[in-house]
Amino acid sequence: MAKIITIAHQKGGVGKSTLAINLALCFQDQLSVGLVDIDPQGSILHIKDDFPQLSIVGENRLQNIRQLDYDLIIVDTPPYLSNRLPELFENSDLIIVPTKAGFFDVMAIRSTLRLIKEAQAKTPSLKAVIILNIVKPRAGITKDVIDLLATMDTPILKTMIHDRVSIASSIITSGVINGKDQKAKEEITSLAEEVVHHLTHEV
Repeated sequence: MAKIITIAHQKGGVGKSTLAINLALCFQDQLSVGLVDIDPQGSILHIKDDFPQLSIVGENRLQNIRQLDYDLIIVDTPPYLSNRLPELFENSDLIIVPTKAGFFDVMAIRSTLRLIKEAQAKTPSLKAVIILNIVKPRAGITKDVIDLLATMDTPILKTMIHDRVSIASSIITSGVINGKDQKAKEEITSLAEEVVHHLTHEV
């Protein structure tokens, strides 16, 4: 049965689609990966032809997601709290919540985390993690942000994805893993390793 990773945040502009594609590309040499786009805007579906090596499907496959014939399914979600998210969360193995590193950005994930906690009450095996994404290389993480993250009762990944041109443009350049930016590759690979750890271990 496939492992299901859902990338969710009720705001747009936090890099969900970019993370989804780059994670799928990172895993696709070792696993059969399905990338499911349930955003009505179809951000990933619109570039399907640019990634012939990936199996990208639309939300019409969501109803029977557990029966899809893949080792790993990565779901990209819309930038708002869709009424489809509770059921999707309950069917997921891991939810990744990306956030930028600003104080108000971190505050904005609380609604998503609340929805995840409700799903975990019904599906205790469901795991969730926060990842700091699109981090400005020289800005650092302020104490206010660290203190606020500590109150979220959700693990924060050690990996941070920085605000790099190579990552932002990776959707139109065949992905970070196929590019030349070694630091970007290291970050995406490190993210994939942490994801595997959370999927396969009690943490």
